[in-house]
Amino acid sequence: MSRAKGRRERCGRAEARRRLGQARSYLPVSELVVSAEDLAARTNVAAGPAVLAAIAAADAICCATIGERWRGQDHERAADLLEAAVPDGKALAGALRKVLTVKDESHYGFTFVTPATQCASSR
Repeated sequence: MSRAKGRRERCGRAEARRRLGQARSYLPVSELVVSAEDLAARTNVAAGPAVLAAIAAADAICCATIGERWRGQDHERAADLLEAAVPDGKALAGALRKVLTVKDESHYGFTFVTPATQCASSR
């Protein structure tokens, strides 16, 4: 039997505040990296914490509104949960999915995330 790739985890307002704080902490890291010298390398490095910020923000929203978040590697499931969590969830989930498209390449890829890709993912 294969192991599940994630699960829902109960959480509440306290956990939502914690995840929101983490999301807010990731963004200055991205901004700091963007000011580095090597444009090609910095876009990938800056994208990593930005993606983590988006995931943490999604967790915060889900914890605050429905009392649970997605835990696991399959972030698409986190987007599904986000979509159901709030009235404008479809738009938020779409934004999360867009940001997640750069996650793998920015963290593990051999090609660089371009500034154009970063801008498209942040819309």
